[in-house]
Amino acid sequence: MKPQFFIAALFAISLYAMYYLYSPFLLVILIAGLLAISTSNIQCFLEHYLKNKLVSALVSSLLLGVLFFAPLGYFLTTLTIELNTLSSETLNQVVSSIRTFVTEPPSYLLFLKPYFLDSIKDLDMNSLTSNALGIAGHIGAFSASFLKNAFLVIIFYFFALYNGSVMVDFLKRVVQMSVEESTVLARELSDVMSVVFYSIITTAMFEGILFGAAISYMGYNGLLFGIMYGFASLIPVVGGVLMWLPFMMYEFSVGDSANAIFIAIYSIVIISIVADTFIKPIIIREINQRLLNEDDTKMNELVIFFAIIAGLTTFGFWGMIVGPAITAFFFTILKLFEARSQECLDKNINI
Repeated sequence: MKPQFFIAALFAISLYAMYYLYSPFLLVILIAGLLAISTSNIQCFLEHYLKNKLVSALVSSLLLGVLFFAPLGYFLTTLTIELNTLSSETLNQVVSSIRTFVTEPPSYLLFLKPYFLDSIKDLDMNSLTSNALGIAGHIGAFSASFLKNAFLVIIFYFFALYNGSVMVDFLKRVVQMSVEESTVLARELSDVMSVVFYSIITTAMFEGILFGAAISYMGYNGLLFGIMYGFASLIPVVGGVLMWLPFMMYEFSVGDSANAIFIAIYSIVIISIVADTFIKPIIIREINQRLLNEDDTKMNELVIFFAIIAGLTTFGFWGMIVGPAITAFFFTILKLFEARSQECLDKNINI
């Protein structure tokens, strides 16, 4: 056997062994790496200001935990505690109130009574209660798993920041790309991921503040439900509905139809139509323009917007980061092919 074949076989075996060993952590490592790419400008700023790479990586990791994972941890922990204290009697009372409201709606909603009756005629209260309690148990298990993964993401994120330049230089030597091509690939991916990350944080905070303010006005925990709405808004189409619809139903069940109508109209008009449909793409465009230099080729904000939606649909929560990364990588590879094709064409013309 030729030495190069033997080395190739050893490489294939070691690659499979590494995949088998780290397969439970591949998604976590990928997310941490993409987050490190997204926030590389913050890391560069901290290194320049603090003059210490280790301290800069620690500060960046702390900022990520406080700004991104701490709100999620607070939301999941509080939600799990509240759901675990939920009793079947409470659920039965809420369902009974909703059934009463549907069978005897206010006078201004009488025209909807036939539709209401059709919607509850097959409703099994016992089944609904047991399913709700089962969902509460699943949410508790998911919360524990998510918090564990969030902790691992921060750990891998720290190492990606601290050793990222060494790993990138090593990969450049291994794949034998030209300096220009590797620079283009790194810059394009970093630019798009930065825009995506800051857009997600900004729009989630913006919509969460809008919903939290309205809920606080109604007497609820505005911080908790604002965080919930901010992350729920990342779910395409139904994200906002998952938040305001239960509030509307509960307010109707306790007889406060004014609050129920207010939260429904406010969420649909102010948040879903004005903020999500019109303001969100503007925020992405502004961040896109401010983060990138005039000489950079900016990815269209609508492409980024749909990449986030596609990622969420395909990969779940973490798809908001993975989707744009895949899209940016694809378009960058196309640009490299275009550059090489143009280079070959120019050589043929000169010949």
